[in-house]
Amino acid sequence: MTTGTTSATTTEPKPMTDASLILTETDGAVGIIRLNRPKVLNALNPELMSMLAAQCEAWDKDPAIHVILIAGSERAWAAGADIGDMAERSAIEMYERDQFATWERIKRVKKPLVAAVSGWALGGGCELMMHCDIVIASETAQFGQPEINIGVMPGAGGTQRLSRAVGKAIAMDVILSGRFLSADEAYRFGLVSRVVPTEHYYSEALKVAHALAKKSSIALRLAKEGVLKAFETTLSEGLEYERKLFYMLFATEDQKEGMRAFVEKRRPDFKGR
Repeated sequence: MTTGTTSATTTEPKPMTDASLILTETDGAVGIIRLNRPKVLNALNPELMSMLAAQCEAWDKDPAIHVILIAGSERAWAAGADIGDMAERSAIEMYERDQFATWERIKRVKKPLVAAVSGWALGGGCELMMHCDIVIASETAQFGQPEINIGVMPGAGGTQRLSRAVGKAIAMDVILSGRFLSADEAYRFGLVSRVVPTEHYYSEALKVAHALAKKSSIALRLAKEGVLKAFETTLSEGLEYERKLFYMLFATEDQKEGMRAFVEKRRPDFKGR
């Protein structure tokens, strides 16, 4: 199944300048981060995650950036954590290392995170993808939490976020058996937002990011906050929180501009304030 629209532009991003574990560039109001460990299928080590979190935080504070797009390669979004980096560590070493504190920094990013996913999105790669708000997947994408096959379990939110995304039955199946989900299955189960042909996965994700970047940036942040609150509160608490966010937006210039533009039948010119 293919969902959503497609674009005729190239599937891969243009060359970037930062020769490190992540590659970065800006395209208008969109900040683009590309995972860059191709020899190990973008395996996520602490250094990469620290750089990723730092860049997301920097753009989260930058008023010129409204949306952050995270991409891997056509072959792999991220094939998991760097197992070689963890294999011989003790429980105390892992506890003191506290590597998942970095992931919490990404969770706290207020601006929308769009993921362009193709190929393998496994283990930590799947968990990182679930930190994102809109996921555009290629038809060749494969998703899973295969940690059980190496004697451990998900540790960066897999048991919690996957269960909330796809429900208990599918989450138990994926986590306990280690099986992978195809892109079509991931879409049907609610794990990804759209599935498009592989040659368009990146251009479609960039198109989505640019479409979001044209909205009111402050409304985007509060709307994201409202949706995320739904997974952490009761329905009554969530509804009350949503109302407060809604009323808050009436203190913004963007609300006035957006409603006036609607009445005047023109496109709004949002300023993010």
